[in-house]
Amino acid sequence: MPEHFHLNTPLLESVSMSKLLGSTVYLKMENSQPSGSFKIRGIGHLCQQLARRSKGIVCSSGGNAGLAAAYVARKMGVPATIVVPSSSPQLVVQRLQDQGATVRISGKVWDNANAEALRLAETEGLTFVPPFDHPLLWEGHATLISEISASLGSGVKPGAVLLSVGGGGLLCGVIQGLKDVGWIDVPVIAMETVGADCFNAAVKAGKVVTLEDITSEAKCLGAKTVCQRAFDYSQGGEVTIISELVTDQQALHAVQTFLDEERVLVEMACGASLAAVYSRLIPRLQDEGRLPALQGPLLVIVCGGSSVNVEQLSVLKQKLQC
Repeated sequence: MPEHFHLNTPLLESVSMSKLLGSTVYLKMENSQPSGSFKIRGIGHLCQQLARRSKGIVCSSGGNAGLAAAYVARKMGVPATIVVPSSSPQLVVQRLQDQGATVRISGKVWDNANAEALRLAETEGLTFVPPFDHPLLWEGHATLISEISASLGSGVKPGAVLLSVGGGGLLCGVIQGLKDVGWIDVPVIAMETVGADCFNAAVKAGKVVTLEDITSEAKCLGAKTVCQRAFDYSQGGEVTIISELVTDQQALHAVQTFLDEERVLVEMACGASLAAVYSRLIPRLQDEGRLPALQGPLLVIVCGGSSVNVEQLSVLKQKLQC
């Protein structure tokens, strides 16, 4: 079995984004992972620790966690059952099946699928692979930051890290990684879309809350409740986390612009973070005094995503009239 299942992904300078921002922008290209997103870092690490002798794994997913789990399970020779909500695109179901996974559809949103996955783990003796809420996942995701530190070289530190938040697994991993390399003073800009904003809602309420529904088209951000650790980080004061929202239209525009300028297609969940640059959110945060002037490059985590293709992009454009 390999030491790990994820790749050391490219760290690329974006000339167009740097020009727009007036400051250097680096892109951590997690879209180039074998499963299409950063999720394979944490899920690969967790499965190596917990599922070596498993009779099978079960994972609930809007797409990307399931694809990572299915890929890892196939490489480990372990059966995988992936439970997805009915909102998952057919292309995701097909890709899961192509990886050899058994796919079950349960409920409208991820939370429903997760309840079914937990039931299957209990009744069928399967190893449950959570998509975002587990310390082993965060350990795996933290490797992102150590790779970036090695790529930038000694003495270079980001001015800020920009990422998307769904359930909070990537956020927790990035903060752990910042701690590991001594960058805890680097602010994190955490982006969500309106209608898939469980982290922002928790920050505003001062407690973990559960959204009534997921109304955003960024379905892979679609957890109705953020994980407790992510919320605790937002309240602890150890690291500066700036929680912001963009509209679905802004996220989709960012996906289209990124495709045009960088020749890479990502899903809307990833577009939420890219929109912070394209919609000029970064300078607004600086004007408001919420984000200091960048003393180093802006680091954008291009989390990727496999629930999009040209046809799906066209459907989204029609839905959102972009």
